[in-house]
Amino acid sequence: MEISENLFQKYNVPVPRYTSYPPATAFHAGFSSDNYVEQIKSSNNAEPQNISIYIHIPFCTQRCHFCGCNTALSQSEDRINRYIDAVIKEIRHVAQYVDKKRRVTQVSWGGGTPNSIDLAYVRKIMSVLKSEFLFADFAEIAMECSPAYLDFEDVDILHEIGFNRISLGIQDFHLNVLEAINRRAPKHDVGEMLAYMKNKGFNGLNLDLVYGLPLQTPTSFMENIERVIELQPDRIATFSYAHIPWFNEAQRLMEKHRFPTPDEKLEMLVFAINQLTLHGYEVIGMDHFARKNDELAIAKQNKMLHRNFQGYNTKKTTGQVYAFGASGISQLNGAFAQNIKQYDKYIESIESCGLAVERGYILSKEDIVIRNTINEIMCNGFLDFEQMAAKSNCSVKEFLAITKFNTSKISTLIEDGLVKLTENWLQVTPEGMLIVRNVAVAFDPNFVPVINRYSTTI
Repeated sequence: MEISENLFQKYNVPVPRYTSYPPATAFHAGFSSDNYVEQIKSSNNAEPQNISIYIHIPFCTQRCHFCGCNTALSQSEDRINRYIDAVIKEIRHVAQYVDKKRRVTQVSWGGGTPNSIDLAYVRKIMSVLKSEFLFADFAEIAMECSPAYLDFEDVDILHEIGFNRISLGIQDFHLNVLEAINRRAPKHDVGEMLAYMKNKGFNGLNLDLVYGLPLQTPTSFMENIERVIELQPDRIATFSYAHIPWFNEAQRLMEKHRFPTPDEKLEMLVFAINQLTLHGYEVIGMDHFARKNDELAIAKQNKMLHRNFQGYNTKKTTGQVYAFGASGISQLNGAFAQNIKQYDKYIESIESCGLAVERGYILSKEDIVIRNTINEIMCNGFLDFEQMAAKSNCSVKEFLAITKFNTSKISTLIEDGLVKLTENWLQVTPEGMLIVRNVAVAFDPNFVPVINRYSTTI
């Protein structure tokens, strides 16, 4: 697949990322802990029946200036221990409302830097999860790790605990870029670490890269891609850095450095796509890649790809998401519930009542139709109008009225060969999947362009 820069220039506009629908900007404080409990109970009778669990560890040894995640500089062992106890109390509190016959098919640890804390804490939480929930034999248990704090012995421990996937946050292989974003370099050679994890039986191994960071150039980022191709991970993520200092003040600390121009950033993306697809990787969604024998690539071919806040997964492993820890977002069939972001206030709330819900959103029937539609487009690039209408218990005419979709919204995309449309279905071409957010927005009747609210496609 050869992609032109002109294509991206034309569609590089601010639109939602659609990791959820409605986007998190729709969450509100009127959603309470009582609402969450009722939604947990209701989730037992909704699809998917599988359970996905997210554990948020906010602590970092040092804070990367580019990062927009909910983080806190590492605290004393007493504070960390208190946080872990709060997460465990929250798990036990939520578990009492969940049908014990349902199976956990996915556990994701994020942060922060989950591997920056003593792995004894990780073992403790995983033990509680296994005591409270039924795990499927094929459950995917994954952790986002910083290679700056990962030892080979840590991989042994994670494997022993039951982890079978690891994602390494490389971001960039060049020391000057890492210094500019205040990020430590990997502790061990990344190639040796990947080989060690593969030998231990880990699969779906992922490397994260970010393009658009300070001091990056098209040449330096090309070197990153060439290095990744040499390493041959199962999966690769190439995230677009979004400079949003009005939301993340720490990003202003990087403004003393030169950032890539929009044209240079585009050149980086085009090179990554063309080289990775040339060397046996399948494009997954907007910014991910998987080797053709990886389950994500296979799921894409079978139109069985799914996505939640934790990233891309298969419809076999995906489940309703129950999130634990500060800022965690639960994604149930009928609602979103987000925890308090400040970890100390989160602890106080959990210690007081077992829950720490700060805001959320109850989906209407129309929201669910739009959510399912956008998810199919974002993940599988295909939408059968009759099938989606049947799934939504409505007619095609009612489906089109709910989404307010009409051909004029995507006429330019059709003319440019990025979308194919018939009376019964819509298909996004491989080239169109690279700007799939621009396709999905045509089915979002509530989208309103707002300055400084959404990042651009690239």
